[in-house]
Amino acid sequence: MRRRFSEKINLSLSNFVRVSIVQTIGVGMIGSGFMGLTYSEVVAKHAKGCQLVAVTGGRRAAKLAEDYGVAAESSVDTLLARDDIHAVLLATPDLDRLELTLKAAAAGKHVLAEKPMAPTVAECDQMIAACAAAKVNLGVVKTERFRKITMKAKELIDNGILGPVQMLRTVSAFPLPLSRQLFEERQWMSDPRGGGLFMGMASHNTDFLRWLTGRNAIKVFAHATSYSDIPGPPLSVMAQIVFEDNIMAHMWITGELPNPSLPSSEVRFQAFGRDAMFDLENFEYLDVGKGEKWERIYTPERFDYLKEPKSPIRLFPHIGVIQEFIDSIREERTPKVGGAEGRAAVEICEACLISAKTGQAVTLPL
Repeated sequence: MRRRFSEKINLSLSNFVRVSIVQTIGVGMIGSGFMGLTYSEVVAKHAKGCQLVAVTGGRRAAKLAEDYGVAAESSVDTLLARDDIHAVLLATPDLDRLELTLKAAAAGKHVLAEKPMAPTVAECDQMIAACAAAKVNLGVVKTERFRKITMKAKELIDNGILGPVQMLRTVSAFPLPLSRQLFEERQWMSDPRGGGLFMGMASHNTDFLRWLTGRNAIKVFAHATSYSDIPGPPLSVMAQIVFEDNIMAHMWITGELPNPSLPSSEVRFQAFGRDAMFDLENFEYLDVGKGEKWERIYTPERFDYLKEPKSPIRLFPHIGVIQEFIDSIREERTPKVGGAEGRAAVEICEACLISAKTGQAVTLPL
């Protein structure tokens, strides 16, 4: 049952041909928006063994390159043609990542793709195949695995504090006025070719559920709709997900709540085991319930997401993502969070949309 696509990919990479290690990994940034700024800051000032070389893509590319004293390339093609670039970061809309990955792999560049890896499993498969054929690393951004609070939650499971995990619940919910503002700034999110707000949010949740349980999803039943007039993929999805070993999970994703929204609902995860349970909100708390009481075991440091984009507190999980990817290149190994993990998260999201469309439960793998 557990011999899934990720295992097949690992086997297919068993003959991975090692490339020559360079002392410093030259990084090209494709995309100059908020996340382009984020990763430029990480590569330039925090990650070890790498340097930012050039930036391209988006109306802010020239300014971003100037701010970090690197080249502003006129196109993706000219950036990929540079010999001093060994890897690229794709801080771009999800609907562009397949084409960019194919180009990067053909140019012999390692690829780190933002989440969701792509809007469909079929596109993920093409990205994986292209990088494997070119013998370059393919990593996917999964910041939930690198936050201090989520790593502590994972330890609770791995150390047996909860006992065998039986049920989980996750919510990512935002008010509709915030969604409207987001769609005005990122109009590509309404493009039906992409994953929209749903996959942008849910690809975090689905990956975290897989990581927490250490299990593959085997069945999904979901309903999806939009209650507002925002075009594009559905903005509200509720799903029941069954994982191996009869672990059940409920996932609620929405960008259509009225103000003032729900407290502690932006990125909420709860896990229920045989012996104990935990409740966490990424930016607020981690509580453990055991016996007759609840105990707060961790409170994350606070920061202003919009006013402090370069705050070391905010950047901590992004530094972890970048460093692991850079280390995988320098150590001549596959990334710990690679294409197979990115694909698996998209697979659950796509199964939600298929189930909502057909009204039937969807069995995985797709």
